[in-house]
Amino acid sequence: MNTLTVQTGRQRSPRYFAWARRRAALRDFWHQFRQHRAGMIGLGFLILVALIAILAPVIAPAHMLDVTKLVDPERFAPPSLQHPLGTDQQGRELWVRMVWGARVSLLVGLAATAMSMIIGTLVGIAAGHFTGMSGAILMRLIDFFLVLPSLILAIVLSTVLSRGVLTIIIAIGLTSWAATARIVRSQTLTVESRDYIERSRALGAGHWHIIVKHLLPGVLPLVLANTTLTVGSAIIAESTLAFLGLGDPTVQSWGSILKSSMDASAATSGYWWYVLTPGIAIVLVVLAFTLMGRAVEKIVNPTLRSR
Repeated sequence: MNTLTVQTGRQRSPRYFAWARRRAALRDFWHQFRQHRAGMIGLGFLILVALIAILAPVIAPAHMLDVTKLVDPERFAPPSLQHPLGTDQQGRELWVRMVWGARVSLLVGLAATAMSMIIGTLVGIAAGHFTGMSGAILMRLIDFFLVLPSLILAIVLSTVLSRGVLTIIIAIGLTSWAATARIVRSQTLTVESRDYIERSRALGAGHWHIIVKHLLPGVLPLVLANTTLTVGSAIIAESTLAFLGLGDPTVQSWGSILKSSMDASAATSGYWWYVLTPGIAIVLVVLAFTLMGRAVEKIVNPTLRSR
């Protein structure tokens, strides 16, 4: 039996044990995350919103958004049993628009954050790892994007490129990576000062090996915590750009609903449900991501964990 165990152990590759350690780390992370009540509340709410967005064609078929197919529409009807969230200026149910708008708002928030995190992580690691002229140039690039107002730059990109969801994703992703890059650079410098990096260099490890095998795993927990906090900012940025009329008017999003409520003078005409519904939805989703981000940050940050 012992011989079989030894033989089986010898047959397992180092990659098997690496994945085993990762699975154990994920189980430990999930165990710690479940102890944060606020983070679990945020996660549960986001799962609910994601399910609503995925099941939008089932919950609210697309023909319910078609004005030409509405029979005897009631314009600006207040919330009631017949109209749960009220109607807009064309008689469309506001809850139908909100369900379809959740798709775009979450898609833009997640996709733009992913682009921002990838760019910020790569640039931050490169700026912290490489020294001399290369590191200095990358730092000046980070400082340049930090100084520029990201919203103004996103507005400029949205006006130059064709209107659409992809344009908003690119505009937000290309203008919000600098803060992540600076955080990742500081963490990279911390990891670079550890002894096992020096041993890797002494054994002949190249830049690619050090970055992939040591630096990237060392900064990923911090990137994960920053990601959950950045998604909320991306959703707010999408709502702002759509509110300013820089999105696709044919696509439903929470920001475009706010834009159409402004065009209909809903705030000054007493149609409060038209303004509050998308506004509260944006606040709740951003709050949910923030609660998750704070919980993840306490888990990956030893200083916060000790408190």
